[in-house]
Amino acid sequence: MNIMNKLTIRHLKENKRRTLVTIIGVIISVAMVTAVTTLGVSFLDLMKRQTIADAGEWHVQYVNVNKEQIEAIEKDNATKELIIASDRGYANLEGSQNKRKPYLFIKEFNKKGLENFPIKVINGRMPHANNEIAISKEISANAKVTYKIGDQITLDIGQRYFAGEKNALGQNDPLQQNQGELYETFNMENSKTFTVVGIIERPSWEPSWSPGYTVISYVDQNNLENGERVDASVILKKVNGSLYQHAEEIVKQNQIEKVKYHDELLRYYGVTDSDNLRTTLYSLAAIIMSVIIVGSVALIYNAFAISVSERTRHLGMLASVGATKKQKRNSVFFEGTIIGAISIPIGIIAGMVGIGATFWFINTYLEGVLGSSEQLMVVVTPLSILVSCIISIVTIFISTYLPARKASKVSAIDAIRQTQDVKLSGKAVKTSKLVRKIFGIEAEIGLKNMKRNKKRYRATVFSLVISIVLFLSVSFFTANLKKSLELSQENINFDISIYSPNAVEEELNKLTSVKYVTNSIIVHRLQLNSWIDKSMMAKELEKNVKNDKAILKDGKYPYYIILYGLDDKSFAAYATQVGADLDSLQNPNDPTAIVIDQISYQDYEEGKFVETKAINTQPGQVIDLFTLNNENGEEQFLNKVKIGALTDQVPMGTYNPYLGGLDIIVSETTLNSLINEKVQNEVQAEIYLTTTDPMKTQEELEKLELANTHIYNVYQSKQQNEQLLMFMSIFTYGFIVLITLISVANIFNTISTSISLRKREFAMLKSVGMTPKGFNKMIHYESIFYGINSLLYGLPLSIGVMGLIYWGLGNTFEYGFALPWMSILYVIAAIFIIVGSAMIYSISKVKKDNIIDALKQEII
Repeated sequence: MNIMNKLTIRHLKENKRRTLVTIIGVIISVAMVTAVTTLGVSFLDLMKRQTIADAGEWHVQYVNVNKEQIEAIEKDNATKELIIASDRGYANLEGSQNKRKPYLFIKEFNKKGLENFPIKVINGRMPHANNEIAISKEISANAKVTYKIGDQITLDIGQRYFAGEKNALGQNDPLQQNQGELYETFNMENSKTFTVVGIIERPSWEPSWSPGYTVISYVDQNNLENGERVDASVILKKVNGSLYQHAEEIVKQNQIEKVKYHDELLRYYGVTDSDNLRTTLYSLAAIIMSVIIVGSVALIYNAFAISVSERTRHLGMLASVGATKKQKRNSVFFEGTIIGAISIPIGIIAGMVGIGATFWFINTYLEGVLGSSEQLMVVVTPLSILVSCIISIVTIFISTYLPARKASKVSAIDAIRQTQDVKLSGKAVKTSKLVRKIFGIEAEIGLKNMKRNKKRYRATVFSLVISIVLFLSVSFFTANLKKSLELSQENINFDISIYSPNAVEEELNKLTSVKYVTNSIIVHRLQLNSWIDKSMMAKELEKNVKNDKAILKDGKYPYYIILYGLDDKSFAAYATQVGADLDSLQNPNDPTAIVIDQISYQDYEEGKFVETKAINTQPGQVIDLFTLNNENGEEQFLNKVKIGALTDQVPMGTYNPYLGGLDIIVSETTLNSLINEKVQNEVQAEIYLTTTDPMKTQEELEKLELANTHIYNVYQSKQQNEQLLMFMSIFTYGFIVLITLISVANIFNTISTSISLRKREFAMLKSVGMTPKGFNKMIHYESIFYGINSLLYGLPLSIGVMGLIYWGLGNTFEYGFALPWMSILYVIAAIFIIVGSAMIYSISKVKKDNIIDALKQEII
């Protein structure tokens, strides 16, 4: 070790407080980078595990393949594991007490399929041969048909067909019946005897309205008969963007009918076949990581810059005894190496421990509230650690490079006299006379201090600006990320829907009063048409007009209308919710409605999720309603309805996210005044329920045995959406809290250090008669100047970064740009509070210093 390095180490030891502050600053920066990378990797891991738990693990599925095609898929170099699955068909369940579920549905898997798909065995085991089955416990609990392990069952297996249709019905198609009369047929294909070897939980992929109880059997690809076709799902060795092209090549080479992709799972690997989505992901990752790196550089740079500023006299003394520029520069680099060697390992550990503590705190909450089967786990990959180390090392190098250059150029005389930081001229410190007149001499002195110490002032303002940009950019990013997720999810705000086209009011009310129901709404729906003036139509429809000008009729665009009539109690609650005048909406002689004027929909042509205005209008506008004559297909005028209020809030169950359509909400009384006898039979009745236990509520509804009602239990889909939104909220709000803490630490570190370096300046002011009150006043004005200047730079820069993020999201999601005004207000208030607190905290440490000692002090 050369003499310069030894002196550097000795200097670090002698100035323990400054060394510790610098190390803490670097640790915070490294911990931030580590926490962000670990949080991202852990979140994606959670979503992968949750998706696999809900829908099984597979990446590519080849549909309807034969034995030869399976062999080709299995031999492919990209295939890691091969899952064979087959929907064998339906069989009548003799003695079923559930008239809506009269069938067994036989689903077959090979060994890998039984291992990889979410099937939970309660008793017994999974089948190992094609004459064994595991049955759902719901057969006993719901259908009241009891089978025991070891029982042999002979089943007549076949397919369901809707009358006159050639395509077989599946589990997503409920039992086709009306008034107890079946509108579907069952065609038997073969008969087979099975041995019951296990009892399983009802599979998560079985819809609640499906007509068959799922039973699991075994399929062996080696024993497939000639011509027998199954589905082959593949788990790939490597998951990357090339899998789409590779799968298409296999389809082409082997004349395979169709290929599907597990899009939800692949998305969490960062793989998608959508160019727009890929561009969005890469753009957002680049923007947000750039913001984080800039914040880290700012934090560490300030720490090193202040450290070098304090070492200036020390380096000047070394220069006076022969130290070269290169030696002085290398001394600073060596200091950065030592601090990095200490800080990076501690920062990485601190980041992971912090994330681990956060996950531990929220895991119980997640499981208790959402029933999530998976927990957040800290996932550390070699790549994430490597990325954290590289970013930290590069950041430290950048942060030490400029101070090192500065240190090498300072002459011995200037360094010893410490004149390089302060170069005064009358013009440089000149202030407006208005400052003294309005705010007093203390404000003028504070402003002159800033002008005199420009480098320290700029360093502090730069630190504040970076903190503002960090917080606002991340807040905007997370808010828009969550909004994008909401746009891409189904808007399900109920647990159970019941469709009953011919039910009378008494029967409908009976359905809303079953056990476990917490909220209900009865909706009567009628589909109509209207012609909307071109000036009022959604802007996205303009391209349709350009492509086909004949679509317009007398300057009007054809809209389809969904007219919803809510029961009077529900309508009154909804009108209050959206802030509409209920009295003006309940006059049957002047039919008035609430219109949903904002929708979000998926534009499949451009591969985007779009949020837009469904119609550009104002309350008071009248909409003509038309109905189609079923005999000749001609439009007939029905009635007029006036727009009483516009809103983006939808009542439970009523949401129709399609461009060129309009949802109009009225009370049931108003609906009856709008329609006539000709369309009375076209009105459909639906009930939407939220419950404390959706599955038990469904059982209670089925006990009523009402004819011609269809029950759809969407609780599972709703729960999955809520889980995804909750996980995203944890990710986003955790990100915001992390950035906030880093920003506050950055500001406190910079300001407290800056104040410490000004001890002699404060002592001089006190020595010429500045009172404690005047001193405090000066510090308060300096805080205000710091806050105002940082906001003047920080807010425009933040808006610029927000624009970049919005542009990045614009490749996949389209909605209006909106500034986060609440976050901006929080930032404005927080900057003044934090700066003021940091100044007061720092000043409290120097207030009691002896004036003589402070004036004699050479260096802290």
